[in-house]
Amino acid sequence: MTEKAELRLGDKTVELPIVVGTEGERALDISKLRGETGYITLDPGYANTGSCSSAITFIDGEKGILRYRGIPIEDLAGKSTFLEIAHLLIEGELPKKEEFHSFRESIRRHTMIHEDMKAFYGALPKDAHPMAACSAAVGALSTFYPDSLDPRDDRHIEISIHRMIAKLPTLAAFAYKHSIGQPFMYPRNSLSYPGSFLHMMFSNPCEDYEVDPVIEKAIDLLLILHADHEQNCSTSTVRLVGSSMVNLFATVSAGINALWGPLHGGANQAVIEMLAQIRDEGLTGRDFVERAKSKDDTSRLMGFGHRVYKNFDPRAKIIKKACFEVLNKMGVHSKLLEIAVELEEIALKDDYFIERNLYPNVDFYSGVIYNAIGTPSNMFTALFAMGRLPGWIAHWAELHRDETFKIGRPRQVYIGNTVRPYTPLEKR
Repeated sequence: MTEKAELRLGDKTVELPIVVGTEGERALDISKLRGETGYITLDPGYANTGSCSSAITFIDGEKGILRYRGIPIEDLAGKSTFLEIAHLLIEGELPKKEEFHSFRESIRRHTMIHEDMKAFYGALPKDAHPMAACSAAVGALSTFYPDSLDPRDDRHIEISIHRMIAKLPTLAAFAYKHSIGQPFMYPRNSLSYPGSFLHMMFSNPCEDYEVDPVIEKAIDLLLILHADHEQNCSTSTVRLVGSSMVNLFATVSAGINALWGPLHGGANQAVIEMLAQIRDEGLTGRDFVERAKSKDDTSRLMGFGHRVYKNFDPRAKIIKKACFEVLNKMGVHSKLLEIAVELEEIALKDDYFIERNLYPNVDFYSGVIYNAIGTPSNMFTALFAMGRLPGWIAHWAELHRDETFKIGRPRQVYIGNTVRPYTPLEKR
């Protein structure tokens, strides 16, 4: 028998079915509330609203748990590769050897973009932000590949998914090369997924370039840690836009724009800018912490706290360890890392931050790694988009397989003027 809750509205009692997830999460099904009562729920920011049922990612914010398709992020980050994670998220299972070989080879065959795309980049200003360029370029793929745009055709879906995963690193690297006035470097299919991206970013036609395996491994790890994070802003955007039945390229373009914001994917860029400010002003970590605590100062401690995690971000623990390993193996001395460690030590012992559950999140150390390997700060979010892409695709595909599929259409509570007459211009 289905468990139900009761909602009293005046003299009327409404029964709301209780939905229980596989991890014990409980939700009130209000899908028929408006039809039966005329009422809707109001939940700014959707903090208490479940927009869908999903089998992709599980998060327990109180316990610091993150699992992709049931597998803990700690296991995946230490043992898997990004392309394997992409297959896991999109297809639902880790691939067998033959499946993975086929998947990887298909991705490699689609890494190039149409030569006419060079003219597309040439039309952009040199100082165009890479996220703006990536969003526009991904949307433009719809015009180059009209043979795979139907979100309800299995073959179209497979082709567009492989094209999207293969081409986003190329599009992102081209955006960077355009911004610094260097020639575009084509992908190298003999290299790994992160290796080819590093080659396109940092090589040039004048000299040989060898991918540093330490950096290659670090980029792969960062992509894995960012691969999915349940119903965040950009993923919810992908689902909402995708519900209009638009193609994958247009949907991902919308997700990139949502990710660009400083409250979402742009946070790691903000962290580096904060650390650089502390360094350039000659401040100590304590100086800046006191600034951040002061009501009379606008300084903010970036990279601390999370909308979902209330004790710690499991990705931050993994990435902090990787950060030290990368810099040690590269022999890099980073003043920014020293400042980051100092800030973390102060904040974790300070009652102000403890009471507010402000602890390092995944953005806090990821920017330090990107900075140490020579990635410009305006490219940080583009790398985040590369990592989050499999999650977006998985949710887009899951949406279209949902038997309860319908176009997203939130309600509102209107608080504007009541009916009033039109006043002609000459009488205003």
